[in-house]
Amino acid sequence: MPRNTPSPRVCHDCDGFASAAITTGTRNPDGTRTTLAVDCRACHGTGTTAPAAALIRTGR
Repeated sequence: MPRNTPSPRVCHDCDGFASAAITTGTRNPDGTRTTLAVDCRACHGTGTTAPAAALIRTGR
């Protein structure tokens, strides 16, 4: 029988889209735009969060 693996919990701050590319408005010498890669502050770029029960157990 196959085991059911629990699906990871999606981060509520970024809805699973943990990284974003933001343009700065300037251009590189080859004509492409300069971008910055920014990660979600809540999940640190993973897109998932730990279950609340695990957080409570860790704090004790």
